[in-house]
Amino acid sequence: MPANLRPVPPPDDPNLDLGFGSVVARESRKRLLNRDGTFNVRREGLGFWESLSTYHYFLTISWPKFLGYVAAVYVVINALFAAAFVACGSGALTGFANETLTERFSQAFFFSVETLATIGYGNIVPVTFIANVLVAFESLVGLLGFSIIAGFVFARFARPRAEIAFSKVAIVAPYRDKTALMFRIVNKKRNEIVEMHATVLLAMRKRDGASTDRDFIPLDLERKSVVFFPLAWTIVHPIDEKSPLNGCARDELRARDAELLILINGFDETFSQTVHTRSSYKVDEIVWGAKFRTMFNPSDEDGTISIDIHKLDEIDRTS
Repeated sequence: MPANLRPVPPPDDPNLDLGFGSVVARESRKRLLNRDGTFNVRREGLGFWESLSTYHYFLTISWPKFLGYVAAVYVVINALFAAAFVACGSGALTGFANETLTERFSQAFFFSVETLATIGYGNIVPVTFIANVLVAFESLVGLLGFSIIAGFVFARFARPRAEIAFSKVAIVAPYRDKTALMFRIVNKKRNEIVEMHATVLLAMRKRDGASTDRDFIPLDLERKSVVFFPLAWTIVHPIDEKSPLNGCARDELRARDAELLILINGFDETFSQTVHTRSSYKVDEIVWGAKFRTMFNPSDEDGTISIDIHKLDEIDRTS
């Protein structure tokens, strides 16, 4: 068989590339999936306008960055209109004639703020025809601008998003007379997520030492789903005779560039929609011979159970 031809795996082969593609799986030297769920793949070859997705960008950036952009655009628009009013001449607005250029710009800036926000105190009014045209145009810009910002704000609030925190490390520890791989997740929001499902796959280079292809092997979990997720969930993969981790030492996993790929999805009761999140662990983020400290606090006098999310990452080494 020619070197560039390989047998095609059957459709039900569990070691298929899962959508990463054979080139990504073979050539990538970075982790396939970052801890925050993003992929280490860069798209090139598109023009600037083709690759620009303003709506998606402003929908997914953080609130501080979003509000920073809004404030910056607000200041810039008012400054541009202020400069336009000043350029209309000394008679464009009331009170312009006896002021310096700096004072005119300052007065025009705050007049622009009043016009853009449709406040209209009435202490400054446009006088010339061109100034009135500019006011009419700015009013239109204000209406459209506030409509766009309101749309983004509503979409950001209405967009369901899972705030699932993963423990910083996974552990390999004794578990029920055998060894198991474990990690913890917790819901950071007060909303309720039900019908939670977990999928964990082990991605690593093939064992032959010559091929750079990766195997993607699903790991059997002690429990793949939970009906309710009110507190925390420790996801456990027993390392038994059937486990691909059976007999694999840490050095071998590191040499084979092993990575745990995790997908969590569930149903958000607040939005009545399915939400999902993903993360991964590299070998250096897995601790052998450790156990998680309990997150549960002593029950209150009324019997209420609580957990301390700050203890999500706390472990005790057993060896």
